[in-house]
Amino acid sequence: MQDARKRHVRRTRPEIRRTGSRTGGTGQPRPHAFAAESGTERGHFPSRPAARLAGLTDRVRRLADRTLPRMTAERTLDLVLGTALLALTCPAVAVAALVLTARRTPGGAWDHRPRTGLGGRVFELRTLRTRRLRLDLFSRLPHVVRGDLALVGPAPLAPGDPRSTGSGARRWRQELRPGLTGLAQVRARSGMPWDDPALLDQHYAEHHGVVLDLAILAEAARTPLRDRLRKARRTKAHLSDADHRPPACGRVD
Repeated sequence: MQDARKRHVRRTRPEIRRTGSRTGGTGQPRPHAFAAESGTERGHFPSRPAARLAGLTDRVRRLADRTLPRMTAERTLDLVLGTALLALTCPAVAVAALVLTARRTPGGAWDHRPRTGLGGRVFELRTLRTRRLRLDLFSRLPHVVRGDLALVGPAPLAPGDPRSTGSGARRWRQELRPGLTGLAQVRARSGMPWDDPALLDQHYAEHHGVVLDLAILAEAARTPLRDRLRKARRTKAHLSDADHRPPACGRVD
């Protein structure tokens, strides 16, 4: 009889360890000392160095999402083409800045004005005080590389400008970077009554893309060349054949 009772105790004791030890005899489960937030036991945890590395990776990813711009196709075009143009035009801009500084241009060689950028962020736009060879636009290329400006976009406006206070305009202007040039700038000389700058900027905001940006950049580069060719043709047309005749041929016998 005693042997049978001992065998019964041996069979039931492991069950008590598995159930009673966690419930404490009250039927309520005790909190496990090594349980994770997901309920896993200590044996399923990664090592402490791995956990620290995972936490560091998450923090770096969140920091990158906050600070680094999203690499869209348009932003890639700005970085690649903007960096190339900056390398090509930097010597000319530097020489022009030195000349303006030597001449003691009123206000200095550089013009500093606050402008509203992406997300409503205000930045200081630096522009060279000259219009020769479009160096004023090329001097803004560092802003393109930094991300303050885009190669193509709406015109950069001052903080509180009435054109950006409307509810609809405020939304799409904060979603786009202002541009070095834009649809309104390349159509400004057409003289058409429907080419209102505000409407053109809104049209660009609704249809912007890499293809449209390339077309606007091509038009912006072609317009100055076309104007110079027209000016050269008009100058040549004003010259008559009599202006090229020798002085002896001026008399009529």
